[in-house]
Amino acid sequence: MSKGREGAAAGGGAAAVLLRYLREQNRPYSAQDAFGNLQREHGLGKAAVAKALEQLAQQGRIREKAYGKQKIYFADQEQLPAASDAELRGLDGDIAALSAEVTALQQSCRRMEAELKDLNGSLTTPEMAREIEELKKDCAGYAEKLARIKSATNHVTPEEKERVCSEQKLYCKEWRRRKRMATELLDAILEGYPKSKKQFFEEVGIETDEDHNVTLPAAV
Repeated sequence: MSKGREGAAAGGGAAAVLLRYLREQNRPYSAQDAFGNLQREHGLGKAAVAKALEQLAQQGRIREKAYGKQKIYFADQEQLPAASDAELRGLDGDIAALSAEVTALQQSCRRMEAELKDLNGSLTTPEMAREIEELKKDCAGYAEKLARIKSATNHVTPEEKERVCSEQKLYCKEWRRRKRMATELLDAILEGYPKSKKQFFEEVGIETDEDHNVTLPAAV
């Protein structure tokens, strides 16, 4: 047999294999996909697969559709035998089962994604070990400070604290009383004083709380 006849026979064999495969699978494939799926079992070359698919499409035995620069091939549905009612019901059942499986897998993926997010946001074991060491150092420092405070001899007793607070209230009360008296007296003088309040204070030598940024504590 001549090389031309051998090539034609090989091309015809590829076309038969591809036609049978597309009808059995009944789904679209690119030339690359078909080559990858059939290469090992049938030993078809990539160029032979592409050429056979083109020929089958030109002969109207399969359908061809272009997506950009890529073409896909699939069986002509009109040439396939019509499915029986039982087969259609079986397909509907398969679709329902697969849909339920897809839903379950999506839920599982979401759970795993959430778990992965939590894990990525958690400290690693070395980081956790360093964090524990830092906390131990802080605790030791606080314990030492607390021990020094407890061992100090200059603690203020509750009685002393109460006495100091009572004295502060008394002094603040007297402070307010005297400040009110001084303010009333100065206001009376300023009514007949020909100059400003500031000039009067400068001439007399009066210094106010505000001049020294002093604020009277709020009454308790």
